Amino acid sequence: MAWVRVRLAAVYPISYVRESADALKAGLAARGRDPAEVDRLLTLDRERRAVGEEANRLRAERNRGAHRVAETAKSSAPADDHDRARLGELRDRIRDLEARSSTLDAKIHDRLLLLPQNPHASVPRGKDANDNVEVARFEPRRPPPSAPRPHFEVGHDLNLLDEERGAKVAGEGFYVLWGDLARLEYALIRFMRELHRSRGYTEVAVPILVRSESMVGTGQLPKFAEDSYQVKPDDLWLVPTAEVPVTNLFRDEVLLAEDLPVRLFAYTPCFRREAGGHGVETRGIARVHQFDKVELVQFTTPESSYDALEELRAEAEEVLRRLDLPFRTVSLCTGDLGEKAAKCYDLELWAPGGKRWLEVSSISNFEAYQAVRANVRWRRHQSSRPEPVHTLNASGVALPRLVIAILENYQTDDARIEIPDAIREEMGGARYLEPNPFVGERELARGRHPRRPSGGPESPSRKS
Repeated sequence: MAWVRVRLAAVYPISYVRESADALKAGLAARGRDPAEVDRLLTLDRERRAVGEEANRLRAERNRGAHRVAETAKSSAPADDHDRARLGELRDRIRDLEARSSTLDAKIHDRLLLLPQNPHASVPRGKDANDNVEVARFEPRRPPPSAPRPHFEVGHDLNLLDEERGAKVAGEGFYVLWGDLARLEYALIRFMRELHRSRGYTEVAVPILVRSESMVGTGQLPKFAEDSYQVKPDDLWLVPTAEVPVTNLFRDEVLLAEDLPVRLFAYTPCFRREAGGHGVETRGIARVHQFDKVELVQFTTPESSYDALEELRAEAEEVLRRLDLPFRTVSLCTGDLGEKAAKCYDLELWAPGGKRWLEVSSISNFEAYQAVRANVRWRRHQSSRPEPVHTLNASGVALPRLVIAILENYQTDDARIEIPDAIREEMGGARYLEPNPFVGERELARGRHPRRPSGGPESPSRKS
């Protein structure tokens, strides 16, 4: 997928790569990437500097030659054709070198953008998700269902979850919620918004279309261009997460020490193409292209960012605790850590119907990675130079996997779905989700039409 290249600062200036090559190589190796990426980058840098030195040498020669030609003209002496020819050669050669230097600059810039964040020292070492470390687990007060069924079975039986019509409207990977399940999702969103607001976060309503600069600033571009929905020809992207617009609210701005920490949250729909991915989990709504999410973002000082990470983790965990759902918190190992993050926790809900853990929140400290790219800075004192803030985010939390966990953990022995206490008031005090009536001839043929049982009397024929 094409995207408009924007020239933003990379997280690591090339000078840092020269000075800290060994540390960057170690970080790449810990992530399972080729440390030689640094060597290739430095090779380009040496070539660019050599080209620059040659261009400067030729410019100096050109200037001396131009001075001689000018002096000759002043003295009315015959023009030196050799000098004039040499000036033409120098002009063409300098132009070629400048073009080569620009090409190398672009290559270096793009490779710098692809360098990942170095993992924090506290991140567990490992190759993949199997090496992630569980750091906490929550067991709910209510007993688990005795014979849990997958969410797509109970959702279909109650006519509350409809992937078939979602695919008809928008294609595979989209779905429809009917009746009380749609109401439940919006009740969950309101519950999370009120919870985060009560704990000191400021709500913001942000655009769900963003420019390429914003996607580069938070690290979605260039790496995840193929997983994102682009709106052409406007150079706009549908947000994969509210992290993108919220983090970019302060792009190219300088915050004061008194402003920090800035704690924000936003609710948005989110869009991800999951290129080549849908079909890995083909049944249900665990992997979809559009979903709702409440996102938490913090801007902090470097000294306080790891305290903020733990605060964000507690904030996201509190959502699941109040909903009384079984979950665990894992610290991602170096091989599973997202490239933007210096450290990340995942919250995973237990879905007993499918017998699997589902990630519902990632809590990440990006340190200065996004702030450098988006040019978000702060000033410690009035007289001090601006420096990058640290940015963090957490899903607080994502749907529809939260909906899956409720459908599978709140099943009753009489095949109903109980509503969690924390959102019962939002649902008008109801205790159970009400089934949605089936409609249409197709459901009549399946024997599920509530007003006309299968094989019942036909409608009277219309008179001609």
